[in-house]
Amino acid sequence: MQDQRQNLKSEAEIACMRQAGLLTWQAHQVAESMIHPGITTAEINAAMEAFMDEHDADPLFKGVPDNTGNAPFPAVACISVNEQVVHGLPGPRRLQEGDIVSIDTGVRYQGWCGDAAVTHAVGKIDAATQRLLDVTEGTLRLAIELIPQRQWWSEVARELEAYVKQAGFAVVEGLVGHSIGREMWESPQVPNYFTLQYQALGDFVLQPGVVIAVEPMVAMTSRHVQTLADHWTIVAQDGLPAAHFEHTLAITATGVQILTSGPDGQAWALPEK
Repeated sequence: MQDQRQNLKSEAEIACMRQAGLLTWQAHQVAESMIHPGITTAEINAAMEAFMDEHDADPLFKGVPDNTGNAPFPAVACISVNEQVVHGLPGPRRLQEGDIVSIDTGVRYQGWCGDAAVTHAVGKIDAATQRLLDVTEGTLRLAIELIPQRQWWSEVARELEAYVKQAGFAVVEGLVGHSIGREMWESPQVPNYFTLQYQALGDFVLQPGVVIAVEPMVAMTSRHVQTLADHWTIVAQDGLPAAHFEHTLAITATGVQILTSGPDGQAWALPEK
């Protein structure tokens, strides 16, 4: 294994990141309160942007260039519906009963970043899709439990992948979590699945001061995805629903701190249940 150089954060810096994380959590509460059949994804995004403006929090996503450099992301939140895994563009689409909608957003506050995602049910959803959400959130829960018990991230990633496969679902490959701090994307990467190449060249030690955005993405049957013509929206290749949950996590001397949790610091998911 090769330990990638970590930009370790001090306790004081982690405390600053907690403020960004709490604002991220609050932005998610704004979104959650609006989710019902008939609402448009653009309306949800607009409310989240208004919240960020009101609290002097800079949106992390808005204006980020795509791979071509020609299509900057136009919104403060990625809002992805059903088979859309991540990076969905808010727009006139109205949510319908039985949909699932993944909302991913982040803020920079006083120079520090927070990033989190949650997949919501819109009204009543079918049992298979509810289980998909439960397993995906359970994958994030498992990561938080395992981090203090393992030395290397690849050990955690291997167990996350096994958990998803045992449940009968597929871990989306090619999309990964990331380290985070003053920038949204810092090195090293944080995959939700295991490869020998990552273990050899990309792995890192789980030690105090590490701050990472862990974001399992799970599909019904296929690990493969494709990007739509809008340059952003990534969809499951099987055309079936996919789910996405994410928290910004800090490893401290006493365990894992969930920086994007609610005020009590104990929430497993966004929003609190």
